[in-house]
Amino acid sequence: MRRLAVIAAILLSAAPALALDLPTRKAGLWEIKMEFQGRSSLPMQTMKQCTDAASDKFMTYNFGGAAQRDCSKQDMKNTGGTITIDSVCKFGAATSVSHAVVSGDFNSAYTVDVVSTHQGGPPAPGAAPGRETHMTIAAKWVGPCAAGQKPGDIVMSNGMTMNVLDIQKAAGAPPKR
Repeated sequence: MRRLAVIAAILLSAAPALALDLPTRKAGLWEIKMEFQGRSSLPMQTMKQCTDAASDKFMTYNFGGAAQRDCSKQDMKNTGGTITIDSVCKFGAATSVSHAVVSGDFNSAYTVDVVSTHQGGPPAPGAAPGRETHMTIAAKWVGPCAAGQKPGDIVMSNGMTMNVLDIQKAAGAPPKR
């Protein structure tokens, strides 16, 4: 469960860079690898996510919605299929300045490189306060979702499965879609 909390915190720290209107991923099973530089205690994380248009939109709204409210700057440029996002966001006492580059396509494979600096408040998981961190997300479409999977299912490398739509329902808030 602690590992899940760390991954959720990491995704939230990347949310300012990912919150804007990105294309919807192809429906099916995506393998996602997150690698961290500058965060000493976090090894590479691998997960598989079953997605469809509705669950993909849900992730954007729920991880990105808070970021959009809390960001004084969110600039996105799409140049020749490469998307660059620069953001400045405040979460409580912490300010996060992020630069992200998204390349590839959302039908077969894409990469997101995020460089962030956090000031004030608690440091990002595994990072020293004020130190620049770098996260790379490499995602590839591996085929249809496995038998028994439903959109929103995320399978962690340790075999633990969660569904982002079910987590939202359990929290008592209606999912934004």
